Amino acid sequence: MSADSLDGISLEAQERLATLLEDFEVKSQTAMGYPVNLDYDYSDLLPFLKYSANNVGDPFHDSNFASNTHEIEREVVGTFADMMRLPRDDAWGYVTSGGTEGNMYGLYMGRETYPDGVVYFSQDTHYSVVKILRLLKARNIMIKSQPNGQIDYADLYETVRINRDVPVIMMANIGTTMKGAIDDVDKVRDILDDLAVSNSYIHADPALSGMILPFVEEPQPYGFDRGFDSVAVSGHKMIGSPLPCGVALTRKEYVSRIARSIEYVGVLDTTLTGSRSAFAPLLIWYAFQRHGLYGFKEIVTNSLQQAEYAVQRFNEVGIPAWRNKNSVTVVFPRPSAEVIRKWQIAPYEDIAHIITMPNVTRESIDALFDEVLNS
Repeated sequence: MSADSLDGISLEAQERLATLLEDFEVKSQTAMGYPVNLDYDYSDLLPFLKYSANNVGDPFHDSNFASNTHEIEREVVGTFADMMRLPRDDAWGYVTSGGTEGNMYGLYMGRETYPDGVVYFSQDTHYSVVKILRLLKARNIMIKSQPNGQIDYADLYETVRINRDVPVIMMANIGTTMKGAIDDVDKVRDILDDLAVSNSYIHADPALSGMILPFVEEPQPYGFDRGFDSVAVSGHKMIGSPLPCGVALTRKEYVSRIARSIEYVGVLDTTLTGSRSAFAPLLIWYAFQRHGLYGFKEIVTNSLQQAEYAVQRFNEVGIPAWRNKNSVTVVFPRPSAEVIRKWQIAPYEDIAHIITMPNVTRESIDALFDEVLNS
Protein backbone atom coordinates (compact mmCIF):
# COMPACT_ATOMS: atom_id res chain seq x y z
CA MET A 1 0.00 0.00 0.00
CA SER A 2 1.73 3.20 -1.17
CA ALA A 3 1.98 6.34 0.93
CA ASP A 4 0.50 8.37 -1.97
CA SER A 5 -2.67 6.30 -1.97
CA LEU A 6 -3.17 7.07 1.73
CA ASP A 7 -2.59 10.79 1.47
CA GLY A 8 -4.98 12.79 3.65
CA ILE A 9 -5.27 10.50 6.66
CA SER A 10 -3.12 10.38 9.78
CA LEU A 11 0.05 8.31 10.08
CA GLU A 12 -1.66 6.23 12.76
CA ALA A 13 -4.56 5.45 10.42
CA GLN A 14 -2.12 4.56 7.63
CA GLU A 15 -0.31 2.15 9.93
CA ARG A 16 -3.58 0.53 10.99
CA LEU A 17 -4.59 -0.04 7.38
CA ALA A 18 -1.16 -1.42 6.49
CA THR A 19 -1.31 -3.82 9.44
CA LEU A 20 -4.84 -4.91 8.55
CA LEU A 21 -3.83 -5.54 4.94
CA GLU A 22 -0.84 -7.62 6.03
CA ASP A 23 -3.08 -9.56 8.41
CA PHE A 24 -5.54 -10.35 5.61
CA GLU A 25 -2.68 -11.51 3.37
CA VAL A 26 -1.27 -13.85 6.01
CA LYS A 27 -4.64 -15.34 6.98
CA SER A 28 -5.66 -15.90 3.35
CA GLN A 29 -2.80 -18.42 3.04
CA THR A 30 -4.42 -20.77 5.56
CA ALA A 31 -8.13 -20.28 4.78
CA MET A 32 -9.45 -23.80 4.12
CA GLY A 33 -12.55 -24.24 6.26
CA TYR A 34 -15.08 -21.99 4.59
CA PRO A 35 -16.45 -21.83 1.03
CA VAL A 36 -14.84 -18.68 -0.29
CA ASN A 37 -12.82 -18.62 -3.49
CA LEU A 38 -9.88 -16.26 -2.99
CA ASP A 39 -8.48 -16.72 -6.48
CA TYR A 40 -9.73 -13.66 -8.35
CA ASP A 41 -8.66 -10.26 -9.64
CA TYR A 42 -11.23 -7.49 -10.01
CA SER A 43 -8.76 -4.60 -10.28
CA ASP A 44 -10.29 -3.66 -13.67
CA LEU A 45 -13.44 -2.63 -11.79
CA LEU A 46 -11.76 -0.28 -9.30
CA PRO A 47 -12.72 2.90 -11.28
CA PHE A 48 -16.39 2.13 -10.57
CA LEU A 49 -15.78 2.65 -6.85
CA LYS A 50 -15.70 6.41 -7.48
CA TYR A 51 -19.45 6.45 -8.08
CA SER A 52 -22.46 6.03 -5.80
CA ALA A 53 -24.33 3.63 -8.01
CA ASN A 54 -27.40 1.95 -6.52
CA ASN A 55 -29.57 -0.86 -7.88
CA VAL A 56 -32.64 0.08 -5.84
CA GLY A 57 -35.79 -1.67 -6.99
CA ASP A 58 -36.65 -4.31 -9.55
CA PRO A 59 -33.78 -4.86 -12.01
CA PHE A 60 -36.31 -5.56 -14.77
CA HIS A 61 -37.96 -2.13 -14.50
CA ASP A 62 -36.79 1.48 -14.86
CA SER A 63 -35.61 3.51 -11.88
CA ASN A 64 -35.37 7.26 -11.20
CA PHE A 65 -31.92 6.52 -9.75
CA ALA A 66 -30.07 6.45 -13.07
CA SER A 67 -26.61 5.33 -11.91
CA ASN A 68 -27.28 1.64 -11.69
CA THR A 69 -26.19 -1.68 -13.21
CA HIS A 70 -29.66 -3.10 -13.79
CA GLU A 71 -28.85 -4.09 -17.37
CA ILE A 72 -25.81 -6.08 -16.23
CA GLU A 73 -27.81 -7.52 -13.33
CA ARG A 74 -30.42 -8.82 -15.80
CA GLU A 75 -27.63 -10.56 -17.73
CA VAL A 76 -26.41 -12.19 -14.51
CA VAL A 77 -29.93 -13.39 -13.71
CA GLY A 78 -30.22 -14.75 -17.27
CA THR A 79 -26.97 -16.70 -16.90
CA PHE A 80 -28.18 -18.30 -13.67
CA ALA A 81 -31.58 -19.03 -15.22
CA ASP A 82 -29.78 -20.98 -17.95
CA MET A 83 -27.70 -22.91 -15.41
CA MET A 84 -30.76 -23.66 -13.27
CA ARG A 85 -32.76 -24.76 -16.34
CA LEU A 86 -35.40 -22.06 -16.15
CA PRO A 87 -36.49 -20.47 -19.46
CA ARG A 88 -35.45 -16.83 -19.43
CA ASP A 89 -38.96 -15.72 -20.40
CA ASP A 90 -40.27 -17.29 -17.18
CA ALA A 91 -37.38 -16.17 -14.97
CA TRP A 92 -37.13 -13.36 -12.48
CA GLY A 93 -34.34 -12.68 -10.01
CA TYR A 94 -31.90 -10.21 -8.55
CA VAL A 95 -28.44 -10.04 -7.03
CA THR A 96 -28.63 -10.33 -3.26
CA SER A 97 -26.32 -9.63 -0.34
CA GLY A 98 -25.70 -13.39 -0.04
CA GLY A 99 -27.28 -16.78 0.54
CA THR A 100 -29.27 -15.81 3.62
CA GLU A 101 -31.14 -13.07 1.75
CA GLY A 102 -31.68 -15.47 -1.16
CA ASN A 103 -33.11 -18.13 1.12
CA MET A 104 -35.31 -15.58 2.83
CA TYR A 105 -36.61 -14.45 -0.55
CA GLY A 106 -37.38 -18.00 -1.67
CA LEU A 107 -39.17 -18.90 1.55
CA TYR A 108 -41.02 -15.56 1.41
CA MET A 109 -42.29 -16.53 -2.06
CA GLY A 110 -43.32 -19.92 -0.71
CA ARG A 111 -45.20 -18.40 2.20
CA GLU A 112 -46.91 -15.81 -0.02
CA THR A 113 -47.95 -18.60 -2.39
CA TYR A 114 -49.22 -20.80 0.43
CA PRO A 115 -49.82 -18.62 3.54
CA ASP A 116 -51.11 -21.62 5.50
CA GLY A 117 -48.30 -23.95 4.36
CA VAL A 118 -45.81 -25.77 6.57
CA VAL A 119 -42.08 -25.39 5.89
CA TYR A 120 -40.10 -28.67 6.13
CA PHE A 121 -36.33 -28.58 6.53
CA SER A 122 -33.68 -31.02 7.73
CA GLN A 123 -31.43 -30.94 10.79
CA ASP A 124 -28.47 -30.18 8.52
CA THR A 125 -30.03 -27.02 7.08
CA HIS A 126 -28.03 -23.78 7.38
CA TYR A 127 -28.47 -22.12 10.76
CA SER A 128 -29.94 -18.95 9.24
CA VAL A 129 -33.09 -20.74 8.06
CA VAL A 130 -34.50 -21.06 11.58
CA LYS A 131 -34.06 -17.30 12.00
CA ILE A 132 -35.69 -16.66 8.62
CA LEU A 133 -38.71 -18.78 9.53
CA ARG A 134 -39.03 -16.92 12.82
CA LEU A 135 -38.99 -13.58 10.96
CA LEU A 136 -41.56 -14.82 8.45
CA LYS A 137 -43.65 -16.32 11.27
CA ALA A 138 -43.95 -19.41 9.11
CA ARG A 139 -45.14 -22.67 10.62
CA ASN A 140 -42.31 -25.18 10.27
CA ILE A 141 -41.16 -28.70 11.14
CA MET A 142 -37.58 -29.96 11.35
CA ILE A 143 -36.98 -33.37 9.74
CA LYS A 144 -34.25 -35.83 10.76
CA SER A 145 -31.06 -36.03 8.73
CA GLN A 146 -29.20 -39.12 7.57
CA PRO A 147 -25.56 -39.58 8.70
CA ASN A 148 -24.33 -38.28 5.32
CA GLY A 149 -26.31 -35.04 5.76
CA GLN A 150 -29.22 -35.75 3.40
CA ILE A 151 -32.74 -35.38 4.70
CA ASP A 152 -34.29 -38.57 6.13
CA TYR A 153 -36.89 -39.40 3.48
CA ALA A 154 -38.78 -41.84 5.72
CA ASP A 155 -39.19 -39.18 8.40
CA LEU A 156 -40.21 -36.63 5.76
CA TYR A 157 -42.81 -39.05 4.37
CA GLU A 158 -44.37 -39.76 7.74
CA THR A 159 -44.39 -36.11 8.81
CA VAL A 160 -45.96 -34.90 5.58
CA ARG A 161 -48.47 -37.76 5.73
CA ILE A 162 -49.64 -36.61 9.14
CA ASN A 163 -50.01 -33.04 7.86
CA ARG A 164 -51.13 -33.80 4.31
CA ASP A 165 -54.13 -31.48 4.59
CA VAL A 166 -51.90 -28.38 4.47
CA PRO A 167 -49.58 -27.19 1.64
CA VAL A 168 -45.93 -28.24 1.72
CA ILE A 169 -43.15 -25.65 1.50
CA MET A 170 -39.94 -27.68 1.14
CA MET A 171 -36.56 -26.23 2.02
CA ALA A 172 -34.19 -28.46 0.01
CA ASN A 173 -30.48 -28.48 0.75
CA ILE A 174 -28.47 -28.77 -2.44
CA GLY A 175 -25.18 -29.01 -0.57
CA THR A 176 -25.41 -28.83 3.21
CA THR A 177 -23.20 -26.48 5.17
CA MET A 178 -21.18 -29.07 7.07
CA LYS A 179 -21.20 -32.18 4.83
CA GLY A 180 -22.01 -30.93 1.34
CA ALA A 181 -24.98 -33.32 1.16
CA ILE A 182 -27.59 -32.88 -1.57
CA ASP A 183 -31.25 -33.67 -0.89
CA ASP A 184 -32.76 -35.76 -3.70
CA VAL A 185 -35.54 -33.55 -5.04
CA ASP A 186 -36.81 -36.43 -7.20
CA LYS A 187 -37.44 -38.43 -4.03
CA VAL A 188 -39.09 -35.42 -2.42
CA ARG A 189 -41.37 -35.04 -5.45
CA ASP A 190 -42.16 -38.78 -5.33
CA ILE A 191 -43.17 -38.44 -1.67
CA LEU A 192 -45.47 -35.53 -2.45
CA ASP A 193 -47.00 -37.40 -5.40
CA ASP A 194 -47.46 -40.59 -3.38
CA LEU A 195 -49.27 -38.67 -0.67
CA ALA A 196 -51.33 -36.77 -3.29
CA VAL A 197 -50.11 -33.41 -2.00
CA SER A 198 -51.42 -31.03 -4.65
CA ASN A 199 -50.17 -27.75 -3.17
CA SER A 200 -46.40 -27.57 -2.74
CA TYR A 201 -43.44 -25.27 -3.24
CA ILE A 202 -39.76 -26.23 -3.27
CA HIS A 203 -37.10 -23.69 -2.40
CA ALA A 204 -33.55 -24.93 -3.04
CA ASP A 205 -30.38 -23.79 -1.33
CA PRO A 206 -27.42 -24.61 -3.61
CA ALA A 207 -25.29 -21.77 -2.21
CA LEU A 208 -22.07 -23.51 -3.23
CA SER A 209 -23.28 -26.45 -5.33
CA GLY A 210 -25.23 -24.16 -7.63
CA MET A 211 -21.88 -23.41 -9.23
CA ILE A 212 -20.80 -27.08 -9.22
CA LEU A 213 -23.70 -29.23 -10.44
CA PRO A 214 -24.09 -27.45 -13.82
CA PHE A 215 -20.47 -28.37 -14.61
CA VAL A 216 -20.22 -32.08 -13.68
CA GLU A 217 -20.96 -35.12 -15.82
CA GLU A 218 -23.39 -36.84 -13.43
CA PRO A 219 -25.12 -34.22 -11.27
CA GLN A 220 -27.71 -35.06 -8.67
CA PRO A 221 -31.22 -33.87 -9.63
CA TYR A 222 -31.35 -30.07 -9.61
CA GLY A 223 -32.99 -27.20 -11.41
CA PHE A 224 -36.45 -25.85 -12.16
CA ASP A 225 -37.07 -28.70 -14.60
CA ARG A 226 -36.76 -31.07 -11.60
CA GLY A 227 -39.16 -29.15 -9.41
CA PHE A 228 -37.42 -26.08 -7.98
CA ASP A 229 -39.70 -23.07 -7.50
CA SER A 230 -36.95 -20.77 -6.27
CA VAL A 231 -33.23 -20.99 -5.67
CA ALA A 232 -30.45 -19.05 -3.89
CA VAL A 233 -26.86 -19.29 -5.15
CA SER A 234 -23.93 -17.47 -3.55
CA GLY A 235 -21.62 -15.27 -5.62
CA HIS A 236 -18.72 -15.06 -3.20
CA LYS A 237 -18.29 -18.84 -2.92
CA MET A 238 -17.27 -20.73 -6.07
CA ILE A 239 -17.27 -17.59 -8.25
CA GLY A 240 -15.27 -15.55 -5.74
CA SER A 241 -15.87 -11.95 -4.73
CA PRO A 242 -14.44 -9.44 -2.24
CA LEU A 243 -18.04 -8.69 -1.19
CA PRO A 244 -20.62 -11.21 0.01
CA CYS A 245 -23.25 -11.53 -2.71
CA GLY A 246 -25.56 -14.02 -4.39
CA VAL A 247 -28.45 -14.50 -6.78
CA ALA A 248 -32.09 -15.16 -5.93
CA LEU A 249 -34.00 -16.76 -8.79
CA THR A 250 -37.65 -17.70 -9.14
CA ARG A 251 -40.55 -17.65 -11.59
CA LYS A 252 -42.13 -14.37 -12.70
CA GLU A 253 -45.60 -15.58 -11.76
CA TYR A 254 -44.66 -15.78 -8.06
CA VAL A 255 -43.10 -12.30 -7.95
CA SER A 256 -46.18 -10.63 -9.47
CA ARG A 257 -48.03 -11.47 -6.25
CA ILE A 258 -45.88 -9.15 -4.14
CA ALA A 259 -44.95 -6.33 -6.58
CA ARG A 260 -45.99 -2.77 -5.82
CA SER A 261 -44.98 0.55 -7.37
CA ILE A 262 -42.92 3.09 -5.36
CA GLU A 263 -43.27 6.65 -6.72
CA TYR A 264 -40.36 8.06 -4.66
CA VAL A 265 -37.73 6.14 -6.62
CA GLY A 266 -39.88 5.28 -9.63
CA VAL A 267 -39.36 1.55 -9.25
CA LEU A 268 -41.33 -1.61 -8.81
CA ASP A 269 -40.68 -2.91 -5.29
CA THR A 270 -40.08 -6.63 -5.66
CA THR A 271 -36.84 -7.17 -3.73
CA LEU A 272 -36.38 -7.65 0.02
CA THR A 273 -34.13 -4.62 0.47
CA GLY A 274 -34.47 -1.08 -0.88
CA SER A 275 -31.02 0.20 -1.76
CA ARG A 276 -28.94 -2.60 -3.26
CA SER A 277 -25.32 -2.90 -4.33
CA ALA A 278 -24.70 -1.99 -7.97
CA PHE A 279 -21.13 -3.26 -7.62
CA ALA A 280 -21.99 -6.87 -6.76
CA PRO A 281 -23.70 -7.56 -10.14
CA LEU A 282 -20.61 -6.10 -11.82
CA LEU A 283 -18.36 -8.53 -9.96
CA ILE A 284 -20.39 -11.60 -10.90
CA TRP A 285 -20.82 -10.43 -14.51
CA TYR A 286 -17.08 -9.74 -14.79
CA ALA A 287 -16.22 -13.21 -13.49
CA PHE A 288 -18.37 -14.82 -16.19
CA GLN A 289 -16.86 -12.55 -18.85
CA ARG A 290 -13.38 -13.53 -17.70
CA HIS A 291 -13.82 -17.28 -17.27
CA GLY A 292 -16.86 -18.18 -19.33
CA LEU A 293 -18.83 -21.34 -18.63
CA TYR A 294 -15.99 -23.50 -19.97
CA GLY A 295 -13.55 -21.79 -17.62
CA PHE A 296 -15.80 -22.45 -14.64
CA LYS A 297 -16.07 -26.10 -15.67
CA GLU A 298 -12.27 -26.34 -15.44
CA ILE A 299 -12.27 -24.55 -12.08
CA VAL A 300 -14.91 -26.90 -10.66
CA THR A 301 -13.17 -29.99 -12.04
CA ASN A 302 -9.91 -28.96 -10.40
CA SER A 303 -11.59 -28.27 -7.05
CA LEU A 304 -13.27 -31.70 -7.09
CA GLN A 305 -9.93 -33.36 -7.87
CA GLN A 306 -8.32 -31.54 -4.95
CA ALA A 307 -11.12 -32.75 -2.67
CA GLU A 308 -10.55 -36.35 -3.72
CA TYR A 309 -6.80 -35.90 -3.22
CA ALA A 310 -7.44 -34.68 0.33
CA VAL A 311 -9.70 -37.68 1.10
CA GLN A 312 -7.06 -40.09 -0.19
CA ARG A 313 -4.27 -38.45 1.81
CA PHE A 314 -6.24 -38.85 5.03
CA ASN A 315 -7.46 -42.36 4.22
CA GLU A 316 -3.92 -43.59 3.42
CA VAL A 317 -3.00 -43.27 7.09
CA GLY A 318 -6.31 -44.52 8.44
CA ILE A 319 -8.00 -41.18 9.09
CA PRO A 320 -11.68 -41.66 8.06
CA ALA A 321 -12.10 -38.64 5.79
CA TRP A 322 -14.95 -38.65 3.29
CA ARG A 323 -17.04 -36.49 1.01
CA ASN A 324 -20.39 -36.68 -0.70
CA LYS A 325 -20.69 -37.11 -4.47
CA ASN A 326 -19.89 -33.91 -6.41
CA SER A 327 -18.85 -32.14 -3.22
CA VAL A 328 -15.69 -30.17 -2.47
CA THR A 329 -16.40 -30.48 1.27
CA VAL A 330 -14.03 -32.99 2.91
CA VAL A 331 -15.23 -34.22 6.32
CA PHE A 332 -12.83 -35.71 8.85
CA PRO A 333 -12.53 -36.18 12.64
CA ARG A 334 -12.23 -32.95 14.59
CA PRO A 335 -8.53 -32.01 14.90
CA SER A 336 -6.83 -30.08 17.70
CA ALA A 337 -7.90 -26.54 18.56
CA GLU A 338 -4.54 -25.26 17.35
CA VAL A 339 -5.04 -26.79 13.89
CA ILE A 340 -8.61 -25.50 13.72
CA ARG A 341 -7.49 -21.98 14.55
CA LYS A 342 -4.52 -21.87 12.18
CA TRP A 343 -6.33 -23.31 9.15
CA GLN A 344 -9.65 -21.62 9.94
CA ILE A 345 -11.38 -24.99 9.87
CA ALA A 346 -15.12 -25.28 10.50
CA PRO A 347 -15.82 -27.71 13.39
CA TYR A 348 -19.13 -29.23 14.50
CA GLU A 349 -19.23 -31.58 17.46
CA ASP A 350 -16.81 -34.45 16.67
CA ILE A 351 -16.20 -33.62 13.00
CA ALA A 352 -14.62 -30.84 10.98
CA HIS A 353 -14.27 -30.04 7.33
CA ILE A 354 -12.12 -28.32 4.77
CA ILE A 355 -13.49 -27.06 1.49
CA THR A 356 -11.19 -27.28 -1.52
CA MET A 357 -12.03 -23.97 -3.13
CA PRO A 358 -10.04 -22.92 -6.24
CA ASN A 359 -7.35 -21.22 -4.16
CA VAL A 360 -6.63 -24.41 -2.17
CA THR A 361 -3.56 -26.19 -3.56
CA ARG A 362 -2.12 -29.67 -3.03
CA GLU A 363 0.76 -28.04 -1.19
CA SER A 364 -1.63 -26.45 1.32
CA ILE A 365 -3.53 -29.75 1.68
CA ASP A 366 -0.22 -31.53 2.37
CA ALA A 367 0.75 -28.91 4.95
CA LEU A 368 -2.59 -29.26 6.74
CA PHE A 369 -2.37 -33.06 6.58
CA ASP A 370 1.07 -33.05 8.24
CA GLU A 371 -0.18 -30.83 11.08
CA VAL A 372 -3.31 -32.95 11.64
CA LEU A 373 -1.15 -36.05 11.73
CA ASN A 374 1.29 -34.55 14.24
CA SER A 375 -1.26 -32.81 16.46
